[in-house]
Amino acid sequence: QVQLVESGGGLVQPGGSLRLSCAASGSILSITVMGWYRQAPGKERELVARVSSGGRINYADSVKGRFIISRDNAKNTVYLQMNSLKPEDTAIYYCNAGGSSVYVSGKDWGQGTQVTVSS
Repeated sequence: QVQLVESGGGLVQPGGSLRLSCAASGSILSITVMGWYRQAPGKERELVARVSSGGRINYADSVKGRFIISRDNAKNTVYLQMNSLKPEDTAIYYCNAGGSSVYVSGKDWGQGTQVTVSS
């Protein structure tokens, strides 16, 4: 069993930045890939970015060049640095862990953290 705890969400103006963190605990030896998904009101949950323990990364096209995912394996923590935020980035952001591919979600999910981009 893996527990994932997100932090760092909030309200930010368009063009601003936020940094999300997700700390994993529990059966962490089984985690090879971690990442972030998001779900906006009325929309399906979608990939934002995933990163493997070896550093392989997959970004959604909509965030390439603006978001940076990173991982501290020693701390079992994954980060999402979000820059140049747009109103369409408003969503609940979920930490995800597990699986062996950066293209497919793992089975473990955090509770989510709200990100709102608005003036």
